[in-house]
Amino acid sequence: MINKSDSNNGMQSSDCITIGRIAPDFTALSTQGVITLSQYRGKWVLLFSQPGDFASVATTELISFAQMYPEFVKRNVELLGITIDNNYSDIGWVLDIYNTTGIMIPFPILEDRNAEVVRKYGMVNPDNIYESSVRDAFIISPSQVIMAIITYPVSCGRNTYELLRVIDSLQVTSKYNAYTPANWTPGNPVIVPTPHNVNDAMIRFNEQEKLGLQCSNWYTCFSNINNIKETQ
Repeated sequence: MINKSDSNNGMQSSDCITIGRIAPDFTALSTQGVITLSQYRGKWVLLFSQPGDFASVATTELISFAQMYPEFVKRNVELLGITIDNNYSDIGWVLDIYNTTGIMIPFPILEDRNAEVVRKYGMVNPDNIYESSVRDAFIISPSQVIMAIITYPVSCGRNTYELLRVIDSLQVTSKYNAYTPANWTPGNPVIVPTPHNVNDAMIRFNEQEKLGLQCSNWYTCFSNINNIKETQ
């Protein structure tokens, strides 16, 4: 991530881009018209960067996202791709994918010719002499808080199923105040947050059956989602 501030043009320094921060707003031209991040308030957003148009790995990613798009829609998630190429090139790429595969990309690809957005989000590797983009993915909540940041090297395509799994996990935490263990998938037991005092720890461990819990110790207790009340 870039640690220098963009004081000359008023852009937010990328060293502020961490989980829990408000996602920097932006407006950009896209393959589906002008897009502003704030227009998606109330929806989850997956914002992901691509090093450039007509790239082999990036093309496989767009195809995978398009094929899985109904799954994102089910989860109230909007996909926003972004490149440093111009809008005409983005349109040409989308059309080329359609002409060669029959798959239409159903979500916007944003133009970022001046790298304004990628710098706001720290999507450029400052240790590379050519400042080549990395594959960053930002999961943004309906209140436009950054909930997850996942970075891949240019050579490695993203795992669409894993991104969906992370979104499912975040939505479980948001809805039930529950955590998800290693290798969790939807339908599996979740972890209830650790108690913060001795009394609660004793109650939880000694009355776990009554509470609908399965505890291996006082700080690791599992539960099924249907035993947990919604927090929203």
